[in-house]
Amino acid sequence: MNNTTPDFEYTQNIIIRTDLQMTKGKLCSQIAHAAVAASDETRKRHPEWWHHWMEEGQRKIILKVNSQDELIALKRQTETLQLPSALVEDRGLTEIPPGTVTCLGIGPAPMPLVNRVTQKLPLL
Repeated sequence: MNNTTPDFEYTQNIIIRTDLQMTKGKLCSQIAHAAVAASDETRKRHPEWWHHWMEEGQRKIILKVNSQDELIALKRQTETLQLPSALVEDRGLTEIPPGTVTCLGIGPAPMPLVNRVTQKLPLL
């Protein structure tokens, strides 16, 4: 690696609630909302992380939890670590009630930091 390349890679992790039983289309749209919102948060707070992530190909990993409580606990961990993140609350226009928290986007951020929050979660 050259002197301008960091020693670690960047990732964005999206964690989705499986207890909501959303259709595939709804699930995909919620994941997209989380990806965009969390990416924008990173671009504002850590533009260098965002640029490295863009150059590396925008890695995204989709993980799952079984409840809103689990998702909120993960959000608190991101706040403790000062990781950029975004909780997605649905507007309630289609399948689920308004204000339902559906997923959490974390990063893009250095993989070691994101892994401190998500390393024990299963893939979707």
